[in-house]
Amino acid sequence: MSFIRTYTRPKVFAAAVLGSLVVGALLGVLARTTEASWLTDLLDQIGTIFTTLLQIAVIPLVFTAIVVGINSLRNLGGGKKAARLGGKTVLWFAITSFIASLIGIAVAKLFNPGSGGLGEGVAATAKNADKAAKSTENWGSWSAFVEGLLPKNFFTAFTEGETLQVLFLAVLIGAAAYSLGDKAKPFVDFTTSVFEIIQRYLGWIVRLAPIGIIGLIGAAVSNYGDALFRPLFTTTLAVYVGCLLVLFVVYPILLQFVAKVSPLKFFSKAGTAIQFAFASQSSAATLPLTRQSAVNLGVQPAYAAFATPLGSATKMDGCAAVFPAIGAIFIANLSGVSLNIWQYVGIVVVAVLGALATAGTTGWLTALTLTTAFIGLDAQQVALGIALIYSVNPIMDMMRTATNVAGQIVVPVVVARGEGLLDDDVLNSPTDPSPTADGEAATSAKEPAAAGA
Repeated sequence: MSFIRTYTRPKVFAAAVLGSLVVGALLGVLARTTEASWLTDLLDQIGTIFTTLLQIAVIPLVFTAIVVGINSLRNLGGGKKAARLGGKTVLWFAITSFIASLIGIAVAKLFNPGSGGLGEGVAATAKNADKAAKSTENWGSWSAFVEGLLPKNFFTAFTEGETLQVLFLAVLIGAAAYSLGDKAKPFVDFTTSVFEIIQRYLGWIVRLAPIGIIGLIGAAVSNYGDALFRPLFTTTLAVYVGCLLVLFVVYPILLQFVAKVSPLKFFSKAGTAIQFAFASQSSAATLPLTRQSAVNLGVQPAYAAFATPLGSATKMDGCAAVFPAIGAIFIANLSGVSLNIWQYVGIVVVAVLGALATAGTTGWLTALTLTTAFIGLDAQQVALGIALIYSVNPIMDMMRTATNVAGQIVVPVVVARGEGLLDDDVLNSPTDPSPTADGEAATSAKEPAAAGA
């Protein structure tokens, strides 16, 4: 037990995550240079198992978290205040998405990814080309997005893993339960219990993150090597620079001058959630840690229970703002197309209004296809660009998801400060944001923490 207790300390866990990146890359290089197919298969299997263990929880987590979150607003002063909090939360989501998309465009213009082509002999794998073709067919238009939002029936949304549809149902059912008051209390209590069970499950899976990263990174390096890493290095670098600017410039400014919260305090308390987001590449799987981080930063648990689940589905500055801007310009450059001012405006509009499309495990994909469709890029060129991006997507997705989760914590802190829902005693009290806290984070006796993973 002492080993587990030491391993799950934030600094030790962070070191394990970073170390696993290096080990995974080295094993990937070894597998590729020695043509050890057994090692490539093993790394791929490890990464797949880890991803599957996380995704098992995504659908029930999204549903239960949204339902519980909506009904938690009852503790904050009634329907009018709940509506105001919801409106302010969504407004700040839009504001930060707007800023992030502008940064994405600026960085893409600076790095100019895809200009001059990719070089002789560079092509996507047949597997990635097939996946890209299917994605543009399924998500290449806004009408397809709207049609995909409405479930055929209640059960197929869950059995087919349609995150958008589950989110839609959760909002409706959560609102209905809220309107029924005490009549719906048994249902809300049951849903809360399921939510707690899922959080405990994810707390166990968090411990496997370094092993999962070794598999994910190792398989990517082994399968693609530098054949696509080099041509796409500029694109990958642009994504990292754009996300880092949002993470370490935009968010600290909002924290310091709007929320009146020290950025250092923020990162010390939210660091574990951001680290796990980087490792897991899943905002939904990180949700329990995201919620707990917001509470540790002084956000009232009732509001944190509403804002963070909503953010995990619709607040994606990395996937839905920075990345689509860079990805669209990358594809335009590959196609030899010069974007006009209205197409750049279109990129920003999609980032602000299309965040809902990022719900689920392939948010980057739907955000990019919707953006490129909106600005009128050729579907075949879009499919080619997506097929190429697939090869380095695990590397990009780590930084995108870390940015997503940081924003999902920043906005509730900003809104809570403006609404008088931020407890400075809790904010300034020491906490131990263990990645496997299972709801036992030590915040303050005055403001008990909501359950975390």
